[in-house]
Amino acid sequence: MANALITGGSRGIGRAIAQVLARRGDHVVVHYGRDRAAAEETLSSLEGSGHAIVGGDLGTPAEAQRVVMEAIAALGSLDILVNNAAVAPSAANAHRADDVPYAQWQQAWSEMAAVNLFGASNVTLLVAQHLIERGSGGSIVNVGSRGASRGEADHPAYAATKAGLQAFGQSMALTLAPHGISVTSVAPGMVATERQSATLTGPEGDSIRSQSPFGRVGTPEEIADAVAYLTSPTAVWASGTVLDLNGASYFR
Repeated sequence: MANALITGGSRGIGRAIAQVLARRGDHVVVHYGRDRAAAEETLSSLEGSGHAIVGGDLGTPAEAQRVVMEAIAALGSLDILVNNAAVAPSAANAHRADDVPYAQWQQAWSEMAAVNLFGASNVTLLVAQHLIERGSGGSIVNVGSRGASRGEADHPAYAATKAGLQAFGQSMALTLAPHGISVTSVAPGMVATERQSATLTGPEGDSIRSQSPFGRVGTPEEIADAVAYLTSPTAVWASGTVLDLNGASYFR
């Protein structure tokens, strides 16, 4: 049994991760950015007891610190961190370089970097220092993206911040290994979450599914199962790994 903080745990991949960790007996803190009701839904879906929720904007350093402190207080300690919270690509924040005003370009970069990279790095530092102080090891998993390697024409800031997150994870793997802490990343392709429902049922849906020779996109549960493995004691030797989870739709 372990204690885990899942950032961005209110829905989608984060919810699935919270559910699979709770199913194996872990205590989970579900973090949310704005939607407390969705986080409450996730909390009520978790097996077992002793779980908690905490809200806060990870793009604000003081809020990120408060989230970590409240998560530690809720469970007494942490063993696992999953950096899943992100400003995800959408039509509203598209910023293709050949068709975007400068102000919109800056806004997209600022918002995505604040949460996807700086927020995750701040939370990682605070949890890592907590783990080092405890002296009992632990594991950190970053949820990256296929776009970190393939690129994202309409959302270059998303691809860049996810690439940065994955590189940051490998730097932390080097630093934290002497303390018994493993750090890994998963890099999903398109996943059938609620957020992607409109895209997958729209005109682009068939084209997106055809990117994989399996003829489909991934499921949140497939990503969650991989995270469950990477946060297990038997996965410590995978530290530094970036695990591609894209159904053979892209090879690095």
